[in-house]
Amino acid sequence: MAATRLIALHINKGKTIAQTLADRTDYSKNEEKTEGGKYISSYECDARTADEQFLLSKRQYEHMTGRRQEHDVIAYQIRQSFKPGEVTPEEANRIGYELGMRFTKGKHAFIVATHTDRAHIHNHIIFNSTALDCTRKFRDFFLSGLALQRVSDRLCLEHGLSVIEPRPYRERKKRTEYPKRPSNRDDLRAIIDAALQRKPKDFEELISFLKEAGCEYKPGKRPSIRCRGQDRFARFSSLGDGYTVDDLKDAIAGKRRERSAGKSQQVHDKKFSLLIDIQAKLNEGKGAGYQRWATLFNLKQMAQVMCFLQENEIDSFDELAARADAAVTQFNGLGDSIKAAEQRMQEIAALKKHIINYSKTREVYVAYRKAGYSKKFLEGHREAITLHKAAKEAFEQLGLKKLPRVKELNAEYAQLLEQKRAAYPAYRKARTEMQEYLVAQKVVAVLLEKEKEQAAMEERRKEEQRTDPHR
Repeated sequence: MAATRLIALHINKGKTIAQTLADRTDYSKNEEKTEGGKYISSYECDARTADEQFLLSKRQYEHMTGRRQEHDVIAYQIRQSFKPGEVTPEEANRIGYELGMRFTKGKHAFIVATHTDRAHIHNHIIFNSTALDCTRKFRDFFLSGLALQRVSDRLCLEHGLSVIEPRPYRERKKRTEYPKRPSNRDDLRAIIDAALQRKPKDFEELISFLKEAGCEYKPGKRPSIRCRGQDRFARFSSLGDGYTVDDLKDAIAGKRRERSAGKSQQVHDKKFSLLIDIQAKLNEGKGAGYQRWATLFNLKQMAQVMCFLQENEIDSFDELAARADAAVTQFNGLGDSIKAAEQRMQEIAALKKHIINYSKTREVYVAYRKAGYSKKFLEGHREAITLHKAAKEAFEQLGLKKLPRVKELNAEYAQLLEQKRAAYPAYRKARTEMQEYLVAQKVVAVLLEKEKEQAAMEERRKEEQRTDPHR
């Protein structure tokens, strides 16, 4: 789980650009917050001199373009905060680096500083507003904060982390990770859950995992623990059912299941089956490189589908199938209306052509009829007479007893053209939605099929054990 926020950095009052950049980067690189600078990474710049390199690129931008703004944005900062105990500082820094790369598309230099001085590990990602080629600047587009949150959610899913439940954007962009701040004991329980997921062999190894996560352990008659940023120790017995020392030892020994991480965590722990049958491809002769690529591809596809299902609040396959059918019906309906308009426009264009030809050749055909349909007259006016006959046949096929006016046809044609143009944005949107729903439906269908296969295999294995206890 990660909450994000995008902040535009301007020149501080009474300071220069260089001083402002130095202040922001120095705070991010604080050794007390990054464990001696251990969790700092950078892209296309040296983290130690990032402020000077940012300033140099801005001078090059002014020299190359001649543009300069009085109240310019000198840099952008991304704050990315993770759920306590869910991620290690190393992994948080890697995720922050990937977020910076994806959000800036590799066109802006940035540094990533992971702070571990709070109960929740968080990243400070500062990227230069000026692009690497010094010809343009980053454009803070409409709802860029929401786009940033979606990229972060996909990264969290790809790394097996939970994501924030769908909420209005105005609530999601707040720095807090929860609608209500969890207590210190909630933080401790979350850290213990994460440590149990690493399958410690005994209680002593569990304590070592907790220490790695920044916790402090106090042994004795009533063992206690506290995480970084907390003033007081909390006894294991005060953390509730499933978190006493005996309960934890039983959980490690496999005598009882560890406490559930919660409903949202259970939802996000459920994985989609792979979209590419990796084993089948390997049997066909594909190598290890293909396996790595396919695995990463599947993770990204699953993350996208998970985000899509959560954003649309879809909880069951039946609901997904119903929405997919509705999306297909809407898309087909819009497509049929556009095709009908196009067909009618073609009919109007053809009818206009026949009316104009009929009007132009009418006198010639009247003269041809008065000449008794003379072959000599026909040879001299064949083109005009042929056009007139074709127009009359078209009118008979359409059953027209009275010809419409060209002005009326032009007005109808213009109205249909306007309707068609107005329908295209909805048509393209419906097509995108239909494709998204169909892809999600396919992914979930594959998942359910895999689950059925695994359940059948498990049932067969149990049946074989019952029939042959020695196997």
